Amino acid sequence: MKLTSRTMIIISGDHLLAQRCFEELAVFGRRYRTLIVGTVEQARKKAVRSALAAIFLDESAINFANGGETLESALALLSEVAPVVVAAAQEYQARMGFLITSGAVDFIARTGDYAPIVAGMLDRRARMGERSAGMIQFPNDELSGDFGEILRHEVNNPLTGILGNTELLLARRDRLPPAAVERLETIAELAVRLRETVRRLSNAWDENHEHARRA
Repeated sequence: MKLTSRTMIIISGDHLLAQRCFEELAVFGRRYRTLIVGTVEQARKKAVRSALAAIFLDESAINFANGGETLESALALLSEVAPVVVAAAQEYQARMGFLITSGAVDFIARTGDYAPIVAGMLDRRARMGERSAGMIQFPNDELSGDFGEILRHEVNNPLTGILGNTELLLARRDRLPPAAVERLETIAELAVRLRETVRRLSNAWDENHEHARRA
């Protein structure tokens, strides 16, 4: 089943937390389709060919064992398909600064009862996405229905390479001059902003094409 632009994905290794977030989303009274998964890989499979409203990633879902995925690598992958709300230890906030400042990720410190905050941020992200999509107008349907997927693939693939290599260099920032670090951070922020623009354009195209097909 193709997911709609009002679909949320909750990724958490804590089932009780995931259920709390699910219940808090219902408070907003909007009919979101919410999927709960336990790993980033499961979320990526669900998100294939989908226009998602937002994704919530809890640190508990990350497999840190045996040199596995990192929180940063998971966010880089997930933010390709939708804005991400992440809950993690406070120490991570500075490490994902360029993702936060670019608008691709919202950060929540993993302390106390943060499920209502998660739900509020997910709802806000969904509303922002709907407003952005509404401002994008396509004059005709000359291109095929696969245009959105092609756009994501052809632009996001090289952007992921740019971000990945930039992150590798920034991981050695202590060996680089301050000016070089500043330029690398700018490259990363601009790449994330461009990827977010591509995501919104492709999602808007997918929705426009689907409405035209049904008309």
